[in-house]
Amino acid sequence: MAGLVGNLLILFFVFQNICLGFRSSLSVFKRYKETTRLLSNECPGSDRPVISVGLSDFALDIRMRGVTPKQSDTYLCMSVPLPVDDEAYVVDFKPHASMDTVHHMLLFGCNEPSSTENYWDCDKGTCKDKSNILYAWARNAPPTRLPKGVGFRVGGETGGRYFVLQVHYGDISAFRDKHKDCSGVTLHLTHQKQPLIAGMYLMMSVNTVIPPGEKVVDADIACHYKRFPMHLFAYRVHTHRLGKVVSGYRVRNGQWTLIGRQSPQLPQAFYPVEHPVDVSYDDILAARCVFSGEGRTTETHIGGTANDEMCNFYIMYYMEAKHAVSYMTCTQNMNPEMFRNIPQEANIPIPVKSDMLKMMHGHHEETKDTDKSSLLQQAKKEEGEILDQGDFYSLLSKLLGEREDVVRVHKHNPTEKAESDLVAEIANIVQKKDLAREITSHDEGENTILVRDRIHKFHKLKPTLRPPDHRHFSLQQPKHGEGNWEKEHAGDFHIEEAVEWPGLDLKLGQVSGLALDPENNLVIFHRGDHVWDENSFDSKFVYQQRGLGPIEQNTIIVLNPSNAKLLNSVGKSLFYLPHGLSIDKNGNYWATDVALHQVFKLGANNKEPLLILGVALQPGSDKNHFCQPTDVAVDPITGSIYVSDGYCNSRIIQFSPNGLYMMQWGEGTETSLGRARPGQFRIPHSLALIPDFSQLCVADRENGRIQCFRLETGEFIREIKHKSFGRELFAVSYAPGGLLFAVNGMPYPGEAEPVQGFVMNFSTGEIIDTFIPVRKSFEMPHDVVASADKTVFVGDVHARAVWKFASTEKMEHRSVKKAGIEVQEIKADGEHKLDSSSGRILGRLRGKGSGGLNLGNFFASHKGYSRKGFDRLSTEGSDQEKDEDDGTDSEEECSAPPPPSAPSSS
Repeated sequence: MAGLVGNLLILFFVFQNICLGFRSSLSVFKRYKETTRLLSNECPGSDRPVISVGLSDFALDIRMRGVTPKQSDTYLCMSVPLPVDDEAYVVDFKPHASMDTVHHMLLFGCNEPSSTENYWDCDKGTCKDKSNILYAWARNAPPTRLPKGVGFRVGGETGGRYFVLQVHYGDISAFRDKHKDCSGVTLHLTHQKQPLIAGMYLMMSVNTVIPPGEKVVDADIACHYKRFPMHLFAYRVHTHRLGKVVSGYRVRNGQWTLIGRQSPQLPQAFYPVEHPVDVSYDDILAARCVFSGEGRTTETHIGGTANDEMCNFYIMYYMEAKHAVSYMTCTQNMNPEMFRNIPQEANIPIPVKSDMLKMMHGHHEETKDTDKSSLLQQAKKEEGEILDQGDFYSLLSKLLGEREDVVRVHKHNPTEKAESDLVAEIANIVQKKDLAREITSHDEGENTILVRDRIHKFHKLKPTLRPPDHRHFSLQQPKHGEGNWEKEHAGDFHIEEAVEWPGLDLKLGQVSGLALDPENNLVIFHRGDHVWDENSFDSKFVYQQRGLGPIEQNTIIVLNPSNAKLLNSVGKSLFYLPHGLSIDKNGNYWATDVALHQVFKLGANNKEPLLILGVALQPGSDKNHFCQPTDVAVDPITGSIYVSDGYCNSRIIQFSPNGLYMMQWGEGTETSLGRARPGQFRIPHSLALIPDFSQLCVADRENGRIQCFRLETGEFIREIKHKSFGRELFAVSYAPGGLLFAVNGMPYPGEAEPVQGFVMNFSTGEIIDTFIPVRKSFEMPHDVVASADKTVFVGDVHARAVWKFASTEKMEHRSVKKAGIEVQEIKADGEHKLDSSSGRILGRLRGKGSGGLNLGNFFASHKGYSRKGFDRLSTEGSDQEKDEDDGTDSEEECSAPPPPSAPSSS
């Protein structure tokens, strides 16, 4: 029996590790054993830094390794590797510290710590690469649990592989007894994929000056938000002792919506946003800190000493996983004038009673040492538990009007709700500006119920703002073993708009076609001042506006794909109604004109066509005529020409390289018979030639599908059709390596499928990703083209715009030099740009370890700086923070004339 039990235990352990996703459990835990063997026995958890919690979760204990700081205001850092190689998510933070010895803690995620020592002076920096703030703690703030379904992403291909803990030790008198500090945080991590990814947005003033004796001084911060939607659920404020109130807002169309407002002299926890706020592209995030310079005799600047100030507003948010950005900052005021309209509440200080201020300073000065000693003993006594919350609950008791003994019941006999509800309740009171008055509307018994049961629990916040229902969290995956993209695209391939690309602002006519030339320059085919509307054709598809003459503007323009700079333009006085465009391997342009019913071959620098197929202005269905041809594809191997023809024909025609007719296939769709059969078309609208597989894929527009055929014979191979395509699929493009890109049409009335772009595994046909723009909106995306590096362009005939999209892996951070200062910015499509002054300042703030901004290092260089100037209340400025620092109806490409078989045109 004993042997059986032993075997079962072994099997359970093996199964548990498999479920946790540990790729090499033995080496991982060996690494941890070596990391922790030097820890002092005084530190709880030092012998078990990683603890399994269920089948997919584990806890990670990150603690200072029995350190004894030698002087006040010491910053010590230590690192812990992520114990797994696979992606994981942090869903809970539990701090282990007391404000009696620790001024603040910050937890960063990165790939390479600044040092490999057991611990080091943070003057060396935190991380060698980019670092993201995951967690901040100060002033006995309570634990922070994220909403359900939300987590900070770590490990895997994109997440950091190390945690770096920074601890700022304020007054070190508590260490006179040779006490060794074990402050830190315990993380709860899970391998379960979280649909929503948490992140930190930091708003920070870097150039505020507070004149001496000035009664009211405002520090304002504001930036345009240039990303996919994010949803705010918690906030934290920070100043030093001159701060009276800090307020944060979302500004949309001139309307100010409160994110959070609080006195910075209260416990600096992350408090829940009372009414969670969503932030969309081009909203403004704004914050104001109100200071008073009364009592000062000299100017006060941003800095880390007791005589300096800080103005920080932290926001915790979540985003859809595929669009998530883990860390963003705003360090400037892009529009000072807008603050004339800030709600008046932002200017009203939140009063805090003097005894509360004394408590927040730590203790009364005369009893400081005694209280420190007792608190230290209490902390040692409860070393295996969470921090001593005595002062915190005592403070809350005064704020909430409760008797001290009632709060002690919560502390020593906690219910599930007590702690989190107290935190939420204090946040609620702060929001209502009621700190100065006692709660008098309830008796003591009712107050207990109020504290325990009233406000929603921060520990169990639910993300009340979800992305729209059509934005799916789980994406369809390719079948294992099929195609050659499964390794790279196992649900982690995402593209999103390159929001800083200026090409969206081009003055274009109706954009009908896109292509990339052999140098990967973007080529756009547009209609200038001509439009396709209901007056363009008669019932026999004959063009009715010949009197306008050809388009007098250059209809083909060539742009640098990085900066949208014009490189070349041709096609003047040649086309009437441009439609499709492709480019062969020699750089020749192949274009179709639906008014002329012709196909043209143009040299990149030739004004006259090299080849013309079809008869001008004569629609037809024989070997020599087209009827509104839509697109062209040229085989790079054989030179064969394929034409999709078109709006009033339903066929694909193959020509020799010299333009001789070779064969055709396809027929119209018999709508009365229900679903269209293979080889039937209802507007073959766009072509994608796949030389890797000798196939030609056709966007069968009105049948809402892609059909693929064998190049040599025209033999049908397969259909790709998804419900999410809706009724119309406008265009398809192939990227070398195995990806198909497509765009659909607007939903019909009463239908829900949105207009969007699709990324598909060519081998399986399954959808890997969907994408939409954040600037403007798709109206009628007409063509799509993709490059080998997965850069995608979409042209819209109604919006008269061209969007650029890039894979998120191309938009990761990179280090660049700005005015000689190394800073972090977003590759290709940067986050918030720094003005010259804040760029210089933040460059200095970054310190030696370029992975993060260390205010302790920066302020140490200030003239007259002395670490002796710090105190425990007013120096949290050393929080290490990093700078990332319409078409009208008449203009619509509208109906192809009457026959039922010819739906709306474009």
